[in-house]
Amino acid sequence: MTRGQTDSSAGPRFLGPAEVRLLAHELDLRPTKQRGQNFVIDANTVRRIVRAADLAEDETVLEVGPGLGSLTLALLERAARVVAVEVDPVLARALPRTVARHAPDLADRLDVVEADALRLTGLPGRAPSALVANLPYNVSVPVLLHLMVLLPSLRHGLVMVQAEVADRLAAAPGSRTYGVPSVKAAWFADVRRAGSVPRTVFWPAPNVDSGLVAWTHRDPPQCSSTRQEVFEVVDAAFAQRRKTLRAALRGVAGAPGVAEAALERAGVDPTARGESLDVRQFARVADGLAAVRAGAGAP
Repeated sequence: MTRGQTDSSAGPRFLGPAEVRLLAHELDLRPTKQRGQNFVIDANTVRRIVRAADLAEDETVLEVGPGLGSLTLALLERAARVVAVEVDPVLARALPRTVARHAPDLADRLDVVEADALRLTGLPGRAPSALVANLPYNVSVPVLLHLMVLLPSLRHGLVMVQAEVADRLAAAPGSRTYGVPSVKAAWFADVRRAGSVPRTVFWPAPNVDSGLVAWTHRDPPQCSSTRQEVFEVVDAAFAQRRKTLRAALRGVAGAPGVAEAALERAGVDPTARGESLDVRQFARVADGLAAVRAGAGAP
């Protein structure tokens, strides 16, 4: 199958500012900050997102927080199937009607799941291979990480998040924005910045700009520790960024001297700070902690 093909005979009518406001009026919808409801009102933006997502025509795509359906319509034009997860029951019930109105030839490609993405335990039908979504700002990182754990079928994706969060997710070791989201996302994928989105393409307009983050699945680092054990080390390392790793990991190490011995065993300078380590080094530190605790001795 080739990427980027579309069926011009089934092209949807995208939502512009007038259509978005009309839909909101029909649903008596008042967007809330609590649910991160900022709806895209620019057709060129959704086309750009779908183009950057590089979807194959036979893919099943997961969309989280479809809202009024702006991005959904563009995804349906490109993918074989779209599974849209929406927490708001009013929006979840309205989405199939919107698609039937604006893209009747594509309506059978859509499945809507009314659920909180953070509490999602599974999806109906064929497992999705791509995630493309305008994620709610207040839960974007937890949702992304939860879905990466829950759905190993996901091979790539493109998400729109707050610009600052996009910088953190894609940051490299040693950069000012590198932190917990950067390391945890790198456990699952190669992550990169894929562009910026101005606040003017949303209704209502948020107080910040947005960023696009693209990612491609990769296997986690080879280590004997579990993901939870590695992430515990990551959380501890960044809890107090100014501390050296020797000091920051004392709590998780469980005994004086264990942290330093584990760092030395992992080949990491005990006086280094968390922002200098990549995900593979954090995995080695977690393995070092387990070995030292088990009495394997210092290097």
